[in-house]
Formats: sequence, C-alpha cells, structure tokens
Amino acid sequence: MGAGLAMTGFRALAAGENPLATRSPHFTPKAKHVIWLFLNGGPSQVDTFDPKPMLDKYHGQPMPTANLRTERKTGTLLKSPFAFKPYGQSGIPVSEIFPQLGERIDEFTVIRSMHTDRPNHEPSLMMLNTGDRLSGRPSMGSWLTYGLGTFNQNLPGFVVLCPGLPVLGPQNWSAGFLPAVHQGTYLPTTEKDPKQLIQFIRNPKLEPAAQRREIDLMRHLNELQIEREGNDRQFEASIQSAEIAFRMQSEAPEAFDISREPDAVRARYGDSDFGRGTLVARRLIERGVRMVQVYFGNFQPWDNHDDIMLHQKLAQQADAPIAALIDDLKSSGLLQDTIVIVGGEFGRTPAVEVGGLVKTQNGRDHNNHGFTYLVAGGGFKRGHIHGATDDFGFAAVENKVYIHDFHATLLHQLGLDHTRLTHRHSGRDYRLTDVGGEVVKAILA
Repeated sequence: MGAGLAMTGFRALAAGENPLATRSPHFTPKAKHVIWLFLNGGPSQVDTFDPKPMLDKYHGQPMPTANLRTERKTGTLLKSPFAFKPYGQSGIPVSEIFPQLGERIDEFTVIRSMHTDRPNHEPSLMMLNTGDRLSGRPSMGSWLTYGLGTFNQNLPGFVVLCPGLPVLGPQNWSAGFLPAVHQGTYLPTTEKDPKQLIQFIRNPKLEPAAQRREIDLMRHLNELQIEREGNDRQFEASIQSAEIAFRMQSEAPEAFDISREPDAVRARYGDSDFGRGTLVARRLIERGVRMVQVYFGNFQPWDNHDDIMLHQKLAQQADAPIAALIDDLKSSGLLQDTIVIVGGEFGRTPAVEVGGLVKTQNGRDHNNHGFTYLVAGGGFKRGHIHGATDDFGFAAVENKVYIHDFHATLLHQLGLDHTRLTHRHSGRDYRLTDVGGEVVKAILA
C-alpha cells in the first residue's frame, strides 16, 4: 500500500506541488467551508436547547432513576433558572438566554443526542477536534486541507481564533502526523489592529520582488538538501510556511481588518473577543479559507461548576455574533456552501454539583453522556430536532450521535468518504473517524 493520499482515491502529490492547492472531493459536495463556533468549557444542554419539564417537577430531589457516573459528586436535581419558548415555524424551544439565535433556529438542525467517552475537558476536546481521546492525531481542519486543499493560496486553509488558549492549546488544531503545513494557523482575537493580529507579515526592508527572489533561492537550496538527505516532513513544511507567509502579504492584512466593515455590521457582531472572531471568520470564508474555528474564550469559560447563572452572561456575548453570522451568510448565499457548527466539548449534569471544589451549589458538573450541538447550512436540515436525551437530560437515549458519526457526516457534506480519507503512519492507515462512524442521514436535507 502506498503512503499518504494514495489510499484515499486522490491523486498523489508530485514533488514540489503545493499541498494546499484545491483538490477534487470523492463526490459532489453540499458544502465547501466550515465555521466551528466552539463554546469551550461545556455549555449546559438543559439550560440552552434541551428543556426538561421533569427538572421542574423533581427540583431539589434526588434523581429517581439510576444516577450515571459523573466526574465529581453531584447532588439533587436542579431545574433551569431560564425560561424556554418555541421559535420560528419549526417551534423549536430555545432558552431565553439565546433570543437572537432563537429567532434563527429554523436554519439549524438541533442534535440533542450527542455523546462522547470521558467527562473531563482534555480527552473530550481531543475527541471533538481530532476523533481520538489522546493527543497526537490530526485535527479535523488539518484533515480537510490535507484532502481538499483550500481555495485561496494567499491565506491559510485552516485558521483558529481565540483570545487566549483553550485547554491543551495548539494540540486542538495540530496536524499530528500529517504534513505540518496543514496545522491550523492560530491568531489571538484580543488584538484589534491587524498589524498586531498578524505580526511580522511584511518585511520593511525588502520589496516583494526582492523577497520573491530570496524565497526562490531558499527553496532551491532546500530542495537540494532534500535530494541529498531525503524527505523531511518538518523541513518541507518550513518551505511551504515561507511560501504561505509571502503570499499572505497581499491579502491577509485586508482580510483580518474588520475596521473595513460598516459600523452597523460591527455593531451587530459586538466588540467582544467572540464577536470579533466570528466576524473575522465570515470574512475569511468569503475569501476562500476552508475552515475557521472560533473559540469562545480563554481556557474554559462555559465550565460553570459553581453557578449556572453565569451561562446568561456568556450567552449574551455569544448570541448576537451567531445571529449576525447566520444572517450575513444567508444574505450572501454562502450559508448554502458553509457548515456552521455551535457547541462545546460536552454538556452538563441536570443535578447540582456538590463537594469541596465548589463554593456555591448552583452549578453543574461535566456530562459526556448526552449534550446538544447545532448545525446550520451546508445541506443540513433546517428547523429540525434530531435525537433526544432522557427525561432529565442526562444521557442520550434516542438516535444517539457519537463523535465519529458527527465527523463522518460533516466530511460527507464536504464531499469526502470518511473511510477513504486516510494517511499511512507507523504501519497502519489512520483516519479522522478511527475505525467507526456512520453518516447520520436523518439530519441531511
């Protein structure tokens, strides 16, 4: 068996060929781009998109059914402090903390039956991003640019925006054992000035023509070394990185400069880190970037063990940018070609967390057994609920969707057979979905 893309049905790359050049998918895609709005820390499904009247009935009482294992000790059931109401023609209920998203809920499939393996952040983040509990595997964005390339060679194919770093940091957007050129390009959304956001993008001493000659010479010398020493993945990646950095000078400063947007547009997204990141994501997709991942905040802001009321403050920062993004993509026609994903690494328990780690007992512990994801655009059903958790929102019980199923479905909409997008490493063929995963056809239009 051959290495790399030889097992995927793609043409293998020739020596010196641009690894980010646009490549044909396995079949006609429904989508071309992905924007993943990652609410890192674990938003509570029963306080956002999965209302449970039984929590009102049994509030303050022990769970009447068998208590599933959680990461820490939990106590009695906790009803949601937030009211739900139906929105749109679909009548899908959404919490009062997401009123603007609720007004756009008809654009989304609401997957209420997501589940994963571990109730702690690190392995769950790895699962959502790379399809494996342990670090070292390629991220989904890396798999996409590896298999499909990107549309704009003057910008990175996979961009990650975050005001700081989520748990595990760059491991979440690592290229793993794929060529390093496919790793996500990280930029901090705390910076408003594009010159600070993308530092050292321009050479103040050399004009572009002189830079081009310098890079061409460096490439020639590097290729001579590769011929003499043999292939070196990291060395080849550094060659490609220099090329990308040179090409970025022409488009990156403009693409990341949200001051070019009208005041009214920037006001709709808001001036929060997440709002600016979401607006930048839209601008990058408009310019041909394959995938953009926007983390909500530094570390794990949605990890509300002490007080679930903090979700209200967080949602106020997330609600308007998500709504603005959906509106803009829809009006431009890009929502048809772009998959918009909203969710975190897991959900939260319907019972209050107790014990020494919490100061007040009005919060919820991690819950990997059942949580909610929203998906819009890219050929997914509109105004649709898929799956269900139990009466208390603890575990997925109906039409369950495992992470490998979720990834397989996303890849399918992008024109990729998840079983054929493989890379040979350490004597075996790897893929994003490991050895599992089924396309969830029930959520596709």
